[in-house]
Amino acid sequence: MNLIILLQQDFTDDSHVTLTDKRFEHIRKVHQSSVGDRVKLGRLNGMMGSGIITAINDHKVDIEVELNQAPPKKLPLKVILALPRPKMIRRIFRSIAELGIEELIVINSYKVEKSFWNSPALTDEKVEGYLIAGLQQAKDTVLPKVSFQRLFKPFVEDELAAIAQGSRGIIAHPATGKPCPHAINERAVLAIGPEGGFTEYEVNKFIDAGFEGIHLGDRILRVENALAAITSKLY
Repeated sequence: MNLIILLQQDFTDDSHVTLTDKRFEHIRKVHQSSVGDRVKLGRLNGMMGSGIITAINDHKVDIEVELNQAPPKKLPLKVILALPRPKMIRRIFRSIAELGIEELIVINSYKVEKSFWNSPALTDEKVEGYLIAGLQQAKDTVLPKVSFQRLFKPFVEDELAAIAQGSRGIIAHPATGKPCPHAINERAVLAIGPEGGFTEYEVNKFIDAGFEGIHLGDRILRVENALAAITSKLY
């Protein structure tokens, strides 16, 4: 953790918190902090700053906090992502937060197994945990907006145009278009398919909506690697 994220329930008053969970264990065992040490903190969806440890024992840590720094700005990027395999969800969602992506829209695709939608990895509590882990790594406090669309056709026909309005629409697909653009300096909506890619029908639906097809060359990357590579090229 490069930044300890504080929740509303951690505060005992406006400037003091008590931690007893894995964040406390991280401060005690990894940082090996003691009374008087300063730790970097941030309030979820709020300001960042630091705190001074006022008491610590085997069960809890008390910290006096001062939060006076704004979190980093998000990238002007929305990602439309076909639902990944359950074992990849934690890693990919964490990366979304680490990269500073402002919004994630998870959609269905022909190659997404129906059982994936029932995965316990998709509970609200789990998803928030993955995102917070990414924020703590990247020293950010603001959660990206996350939504789920289980029906592909109604999404692309009824909602995609509004989501992409005022932005450059990009769909990553190995067999389409041109190389990924670099340093675009504009808002964008990026669509990434499942392992195995979108079907031709799905790609054409995005193209019909004004999206441009891009690729990363001859190598076929896993979803999480493609996400990081494309984001770093775009911004």
